[in-house]
Amino acid sequence: MGGKNKQRTKGNVRPSSSGRAAELLAKESGTVPGFIGFGSSQGEHGYVPAIQGAEEIDSLVDADFRMVLRKLSKRDVTTKLKAMQEFGTMCREREMETVRGVLPYWPRIYCKISLDLDRRVREATQQSFEQLILKVKKYLAPHLKNVMGFWLLAQCDTYSPAASAARVAFEAAFPSHKQPEALAFCKDEILNVLLDHLLKESADTLSDPQTVPAEERESKYFRVLTCSLLALKRLVCTLPDGEKSSLCERIAFLLSQNKFWKYSKHKTPNVRSAFFELLSSLCQHLPAVIKSEASRVCPAVLLSIDDSDAVVCPALWEAVLYTITTIEDCWDHVNAKKGVLPKLWAVLREGGRGLATVIFPNLLPFISKVPQGIADPRVEFYSIFFDSLVQGFSSERAVVSPTECSAIVTAYMECLRFAMQENVGEAEEQGKIRQMLITDQLIPLIDASLKDPKLQNSPFFAQVEETVYSWETKTENKSLGENVCRIHASILSGFWESLSHACVANVDVIEAGEKDLAGVSGLLHILRMPSNSIKTNKKKKAKIRFADEDDSARDDVKPSPEDSEAVSKVLHESSITKEREPTTSSLRQESLEELVCKLAELSLVYISEQRSRRHLKFLAALLRTFPSVRVFHVLLEQSSGGDPSCAKYLEMGIEPQSDNPAVQFLYQTLTDWFKEGSNEDAEFLVDILYSVLYCCADPVDRKTILDDMTKMEFNWSVFLHIIQKACSDSVKHSLVCDWLKGDVLGDKLISLANDLCTSGLMDKASQSESYCSDKWSLLSLVLSEHVKNESLIGKAYVERIIDELHCALTKARDLSEAGGIEQSVSFICDVASNFFSSVKGCLQMPSAEDLLLTIFQLCAQAPETTRLSESLMVKLQHTWPAGIKSLICHLNSRRQESTFLSRSAQWIKNQIQASQLNVQSLQSLITAVDHLHDKILESSPSAVHLLAEHMTLMTPDDEEWLKMRQHISMQWLSKPLLEGRLSMNSETSGIDLKPLPKNWLPNHLCTASLLSKMAFRTLENNLLFKDQDIAPKVNIIVAEMLYSLQWCEELERSPPIITECCQMLHSMDVSHEKIKDFSAHSPKLLQLVFERSKESGAIWSLVANKLICLKNAGHDELQLLIKNTEDYFPVTQGNLHTIQSLSPFLRKEEKEELVAHCTARLMTGPPTAVSCIDGGFGCLAMINSCLDSESIPSPEILLGVLKVILSWKNDLEDSFLFSCNLQDASSQLIGLNVEIIRFLSLLLAHLPLALSDTEWDFLMCSMLAWLETACESVALNHTPLVRLFACTSCNLASDLSSYFQTVASTKPDNVPATLISEWDEFFSEGIHSLLLPMLVKITGECKASDAPHLQPVLNSLGEALCYISKGQLLNHKLPAKFVAGQKTNLSDSMQSLLNTLAPLLLYRARSVQIAVHHMLDKIMADLPAFDDEDLKSYGDEDEEPSLSPPAALMSVLAVLEDLVESILQDIPVGEFVIIEPSKDEFCFVLGYLLTWKLILTFFKASSSQLRALYSQYLRKTKNLNKLLYNLFKLMPHTPVLPGQASDAPNKDLKTFFTEDLCLTVKGSTNLQYEILHLACCVYRMTLKDLPAMVRLWWNGCEKRIFGVVDKFTTRYVSGVLSTQEIMSVQSSTQVFDGMTVKARPATREVVANYSIDDICIELIIQLPQNYPLGSIVVESGRRVGVAVQQWRNWMLQLNTYLTHQNGSIMEGLALWKNNVDKRFEGVEDCMICFSVIHGSNYSLPKKACRTCKKKFHSECLYKWFTSSNKSTCPLCRETFF
Repeated sequence: MGGKNKQRTKGNVRPSSSGRAAELLAKESGTVPGFIGFGSSQGEHGYVPAIQGAEEIDSLVDADFRMVLRKLSKRDVTTKLKAMQEFGTMCREREMETVRGVLPYWPRIYCKISLDLDRRVREATQQSFEQLILKVKKYLAPHLKNVMGFWLLAQCDTYSPAASAARVAFEAAFPSHKQPEALAFCKDEILNVLLDHLLKESADTLSDPQTVPAEERESKYFRVLTCSLLALKRLVCTLPDGEKSSLCERIAFLLSQNKFWKYSKHKTPNVRSAFFELLSSLCQHLPAVIKSEASRVCPAVLLSIDDSDAVVCPALWEAVLYTITTIEDCWDHVNAKKGVLPKLWAVLREGGRGLATVIFPNLLPFISKVPQGIADPRVEFYSIFFDSLVQGFSSERAVVSPTECSAIVTAYMECLRFAMQENVGEAEEQGKIRQMLITDQLIPLIDASLKDPKLQNSPFFAQVEETVYSWETKTENKSLGENVCRIHASILSGFWESLSHACVANVDVIEAGEKDLAGVSGLLHILRMPSNSIKTNKKKKAKIRFADEDDSARDDVKPSPEDSEAVSKVLHESSITKEREPTTSSLRQESLEELVCKLAELSLVYISEQRSRRHLKFLAALLRTFPSVRVFHVLLEQSSGGDPSCAKYLEMGIEPQSDNPAVQFLYQTLTDWFKEGSNEDAEFLVDILYSVLYCCADPVDRKTILDDMTKMEFNWSVFLHIIQKACSDSVKHSLVCDWLKGDVLGDKLISLANDLCTSGLMDKASQSESYCSDKWSLLSLVLSEHVKNESLIGKAYVERIIDELHCALTKARDLSEAGGIEQSVSFICDVASNFFSSVKGCLQMPSAEDLLLTIFQLCAQAPETTRLSESLMVKLQHTWPAGIKSLICHLNSRRQESTFLSRSAQWIKNQIQASQLNVQSLQSLITAVDHLHDKILESSPSAVHLLAEHMTLMTPDDEEWLKMRQHISMQWLSKPLLEGRLSMNSETSGIDLKPLPKNWLPNHLCTASLLSKMAFRTLENNLLFKDQDIAPKVNIIVAEMLYSLQWCEELERSPPIITECCQMLHSMDVSHEKIKDFSAHSPKLLQLVFERSKESGAIWSLVANKLICLKNAGHDELQLLIKNTEDYFPVTQGNLHTIQSLSPFLRKEEKEELVAHCTARLMTGPPTAVSCIDGGFGCLAMINSCLDSESIPSPEILLGVLKVILSWKNDLEDSFLFSCNLQDASSQLIGLNVEIIRFLSLLLAHLPLALSDTEWDFLMCSMLAWLETACESVALNHTPLVRLFACTSCNLASDLSSYFQTVASTKPDNVPATLISEWDEFFSEGIHSLLLPMLVKITGECKASDAPHLQPVLNSLGEALCYISKGQLLNHKLPAKFVAGQKTNLSDSMQSLLNTLAPLLLYRARSVQIAVHHMLDKIMADLPAFDDEDLKSYGDEDEEPSLSPPAALMSVLAVLEDLVESILQDIPVGEFVIIEPSKDEFCFVLGYLLTWKLILTFFKASSSQLRALYSQYLRKTKNLNKLLYNLFKLMPHTPVLPGQASDAPNKDLKTFFTEDLCLTVKGSTNLQYEILHLACCVYRMTLKDLPAMVRLWWNGCEKRIFGVVDKFTTRYVSGVLSTQEIMSVQSSTQVFDGMTVKARPATREVVANYSIDDICIELIIQLPQNYPLGSIVVESGRRVGVAVQQWRNWMLQLNTYLTHQNGSIMEGLALWKNNVDKRFEGVEDCMICFSVIHGSNYSLPKKACRTCKKKFHSECLYKWFTSSNKSTCPLCRETFF
């Protein structure tokens, strides 16, 4: 019927049988029994109620909702959370009627799950509830009472997001004004839920003890308690006033329960906090209920006053204040002196226990409600109270927290004012209290604060001032009564007297600390200027105000939450920033001045007698606050100086005359202090100076005083502080403004600038850095600081100072090589930067522009040129942009021209055209200019025209461009000449060997690079379209940049500095890609380049070709340039080179027209013009360029040209350079012959069958004669034209060889047989008899690294030699070459050939290595035959016979192996290393792999017996192991052939293993893949020809390498080799007598059937997946007439042969058949290996035992003897002789 584990179909909502039974029970009973079944307890909640008509209701619930509701009943948290989230989503997305069907079941689920243990579930529940409410809206009303209690609980959840979500849902259901009504509607149900939770529930009833851990049950219970208390508070506060009375009975019942009052001592802080919050709200809203339970309320609240929990404390103190306010007789219910006050004192002494900010603001309302009887005796009460507060300052928390300290200070002063106010009376006790508060409390605390910086930084001094102010206000307020005024006057009198004693006591001490004195001055300052204290305490938002203060001085404030009369009299909020009169009272003014005079007099005594710097600083602070003549009069009387007009001033030209005590004090005392004081003293001495100036009303007197001081030899820091303070305070500036503009200070500053600059550059150790820093700071200040848009000093003096700085910086640039000027330059940077950025219009001064230009020049040069540090260069680079910004703003406003831009442009032009710049210098210059233009645009986007003007000023004219192009090295010519892109017949001998400068760049490259960077900016800013005049100049610049880039590109092996420069330019976005973008917006660029190409040719023609390729120009665009082909005649160098560059883009008709014109000119031209550019040479070159573009003109024209050449041969034979040395030949004739050779090669390609016998004879004979000339002129190969001649001659020989090779294979009827025989018998032999010695000679005389210019010759020479036949190689005429001690079986001729050619595999030229490989590959198959003749000597006498492959190859391999090992030694096996084709390592690796390829070819051609000997040699030397390790460092991880579609399926992908490698001498476009492909090719050959050795190596590899090799081989190689092996078996023509072999490609199997007489054997050979690494499986088919043991032996033998022999399957089968045949012929098996034929050397058993006569293989016996350490016969155990 279905087990309990049976999967139920999703969405199947049909109830089970028990569910249907429950439904039936409900129908029959007709009652509403509630939830039935096993989940009816409170711990579980079902989702379907068993009610009347459940079937009908059940049908209203959507199936998806049922599934979700079922999930909500699960215990798993994640399941519930996801289900609730899904429920919310469904409520939001489904129709209202569908959602409405859920409402009957929602209340029970909500009431349970809203109290869930997991807070995420609770939050999700409220969010889903909100979605439900938004959907059903008014239909929730019938179910409201069922959910409201738990909903209110949820709004008070301790998890804030859940509570917030519940409140959001509540607000979604009810607007704000409807919420109290909703709660009133459900108040009874709410109270039922809350009271049940508070009084009835426990941890075990809220949660199931059997499933919920005790810790979680308790946590939930405490949370529900907290929420219930808070919910009750919320209910009381929210209900309308008319409904609150209905709560009294239920609340009174709650308060009557003992369990409720235990919550005040609950161990959970949250519960206690909620309890006190509830009591506060009850005091506020239901005071009658609270009063009825006063005997319980008061002890619960007041006796908890020392609760120090941070959660409880705020609620507790709120409850305390409400309790003492609401319950008038609250003190009757507690013992205040024993139970309440001691706890309060303890809290105060401990500084509130870290909660001072919470507790202490409540102290004033608290003590205001302490009745007389409790506080008696009041003196003692206040004494203990304030002493406790003072002790609180020393608490740990108050010491470290300024906020806590401020709270204590504020409470202390507020309570002190309250106590003083409460005791303003004539009673004796009140007088004692006032006396105690002043003398025993306030003054001692002030005295302590003078020594305590913590209190000084607190609001204490401000609070003292406010207290004094309140007393002063009441003293002057006659409306308060005469007694009150008199009492407050006496309070003030006593306060000032006590304060005076305290201050004097702190100052009149020789050891007075600086902090103590600062405290005194700070207190007096606040008392003198209370407005300052207000500003420093902005964080405080309110203060205490007393009821009887003047109403005008307060704001109306909202009373406390309880309208208690007592509290409202005491607490009044008022802003601390309230407006007050700025002046102080006369009493305070007089008291303060008297006190200050005493303190100043005392300080002067200590300064004079003890030289106390602390008292001097204190005196400065006093005078700064109290700059009065009276104080200076006291100081003057106290000072011991003489007449101020003494001789010391007369010598300086100073005549001090004044009756002002302040001025007299200055001349008499202050000037001496300035001279004697240090830099640190200057700051506060300047404060005294400003106090003196305050006392001088006449501006003339002030200027005279400051001028006199300027003439005195004061420290510069004095003037720095004077000016700094003037800049920071407008009042102080008004005192010194006349002096700042005066001549005395101006001249002094100019002198200072001169001294600083001179000493900083010449005397590097003259002054300390700090002293110089003050001086530079002073200069920077007077230059950069402005007041009211005017400079501090006169404008003329500013300009003169800037001029001094410019001169100094100019000298610094010249002295930079000496070093040591960093400090001065750094200071000048700081001054200049401030000046440029601060002074508006500063660049109007010529000297400022000079300074800006010099700084820019320093930044534009490389650090190695300026020798300035990196940090200083960074500072310089941040200095001049500020000047540029000021300059541009000035130019925009005044519309004036700037000398800076013109002078900087001229300097930059000189740098790039006349200086020798390296890459770093050019980069610095480009960066600086680019930065300059950036800053110009940043300063004003409309200043684009300035960029154009600046670039125009830097741009050379046509003559200057031409001059720079002429100075470029002609070394570029060799590459396009040899590649056939350009034709030349002018003298170029030796030009390409002229060395390029190695340390600096050509000026043309520098100029073009910098200007191109600027030109591209014009494109970015659309300047090309805005300014028509700039476009031609920009086109010229970009064209010149193309010229330079093309020059760099054409250089063969360009110097490192050129390569580095190109990389730098590319990084700076000066590249062909950028030029391509530019050309798209400037169509005239191509026209300009084309015109220059026609005019000059050479590089300009190459540039034209490059630009056309970049633009991908269409034919219509080119047609506008080319126009008419007749325009290119007469032929000039420009016309010729232009046609050669444009020929790939010309149409066929245009090429035919050009060829026709040239042919006509050839036929009609005079014989004397044959070698001229407008004669035979030029026309032939133009014809060749048109033919070279795969255009086939009419045969008549080509044959006509050939006839013209034949006529030249007959008439001008000397023009043909046949069999001669080119040393005496002119470059014009060499160029002509080169073009004739090229034409003949093209003729051979297009019309070989149209040639007559005479023309063939001319062609082949000329070719040989030209080759002889090339061979005789090898010594002249340093000349480009000679190299070109050699290349074209060899190319013609290659073309002829290729043609006749094709003819020999196809044998067409229209080629005469005599022609082929002549070629084979004479011409081919002649070619290679010349070229092979030529190759040996060139490679022997020149190393590849020493002669890179020979590379093109070697390329052509090597390609021609690839056509040499085997016979020509074997019959070579090379000199004999032998190596001493070299073992060989080769003939002398063959050995000489190997010894000559094999070492060339080491030559560092790829073309030579490839050519030599091709030549040696042709003879490799013939070499094993020489060893076959000597095979018998490697017989049974050797223990482990081995034979080396050709010694010449092995010696080359040894050298290359060491080189490759050194290259790859740091690369782990399996990692892929990239070998760059341009490096020597490429040639080493290439030679190594080519050598192995030859060895493997040799190995494959050898017989089985020789192969065994060669294998043994390779095993001994471990050469093969090294090869395999190296191959797995060279082969790519994914050997996929490049250029395939990325979306091709894997089976269709071509790899380096599936495709054969074609090694051509001249290389290919994918040269970077050649090593990869060759390595894969060698690995495939190794696996194919040496499988046993590879298998042996693989099995011995470590685990990681084993896996790498197996995975790679299986994936990429095994399939290829398996297919080849099977196909070779299938296509094999080898016939066995008595054995047939068949292949099964589909299953990778080979089936061999062997039959002899009545014996029939079938063998099945299966290749493994990782063939050939894995072992080949040999399975038994049918067998007839063979014993089981013999059958097993034969199976084992075949398996051994296939596994251990290095050959194919067919060779293994042949060996096995031979072994079986011998067995049937009567040859006995070797009794060691049980085989007739040995598995490795294929020998027969020949070594017989003299005793038992059994025969063994020699190698088997050797292994037997060495492994057993005995020399006995394996069978008879007798000694073996």
